Amino acid sequence: MGDARRPRFDWRGVGDVLGMLVVLAALAVLFGRFSDHFWSLRTVQTIVNQSADLTAVAVGMTLVLVIGGIDLSVGSVMALCGAVLGIAIVDWGQPFPVALLLCLAAGAACGFINGFVTVHWSIPSFIVTLGMLESARGATYLITRSETKYVGARVEWLSRPIEGLGASASFLIALGLVAAGHVLLTRTVLGRYMTAIGTNEEAVRLSGVDPRPTKLLTFVLSGLCAAIAAVFQVSRVSSADPNGGVGLELGAIAAVVIGGTSLMGGRGSVLRSFLGVLIIAVLQTGLDHVGASEPSKRLISGAVIVLAVVADVHRGSWGASARKLAGKVRPGSRTS
Repeated sequence: MGDARRPRFDWRGVGDVLGMLVVLAALAVLFGRFSDHFWSLRTVQTIVNQSADLTAVAVGMTLVLVIGGIDLSVGSVMALCGAVLGIAIVDWGQPFPVALLLCLAAGAACGFINGFVTVHWSIPSFIVTLGMLESARGATYLITRSETKYVGARVEWLSRPIEGLGASASFLIALGLVAAGHVLLTRTVLGRYMTAIGTNEEAVRLSGVDPRPTKLLTFVLSGLCAAIAAVFQVSRVSSADPNGGVGLELGAIAAVVIGGTSLMGGRGSVLRSFLGVLIIAVLQTGLDHVGASEPSKRLISGAVIVLAVVADVHRGSWGASARKLAGKVRPGSRTS
């Protein structure tokens, strides 16, 4: 009877992590074999320091997918927030802290609009965020007059590798964001509400909990994550590019789904999403090292997204088959 009450360990989560680590190791070995310069400290620094913006976006995307939604606007919102940051510093002469607050406010406002329209008019988030994708990009072109704002040394210190550490401050902040997202999703009431809403929103409503504030807050958090990613990108390229973030939403969705977050909602892990970001970053860096053309890289990236979705759809049936097989070979189990 004591064994029946013992908490069951989440072997599926451990298996997912181990599988992703195996994929990372396989990619490293593969690209190291075909490139003489892949195995180097500079390559590692490039991978970690250039993945900070995608990591920040992936955290917000994980939360949105967990509640059963999707945010296709993150790339355009990131560009808009970067434009606000650049204009505040270059055109308005504001110090970095003030420009940062304006940037974050822009991201939160975009997320609020996405969440408000989705929740109060019951419009699918796919449609709402698709509209925001176009609107935010158009607003970016308007406020920048389609010109790049060169910010320079006033922000680039954030993405400069720290002496003796190799990692940049932006990457360390991104790691902190991952830790905060993990705690939010697994250790707070809000995180449990997010998971419950993605699993069965009607059951949450019938239990007496209004899911609308949680869904609205989730989209606001996604907008804030896109704004943080904008700061990382502007600091990395020393400028605010109105064309920045094009296609970033696809990379974020791929990383999150590779990490095991369900497109149907109700299941997700920020930590595994981070591993998915590393897989995407290693893949892109490795393709650059072997001299792959841009069409080839897009073809491979698209194939990875499709395979990740296929794995997500069949993960449950594969897990059930594995447990059934384990039950058959377990010592002392009954056989027919």
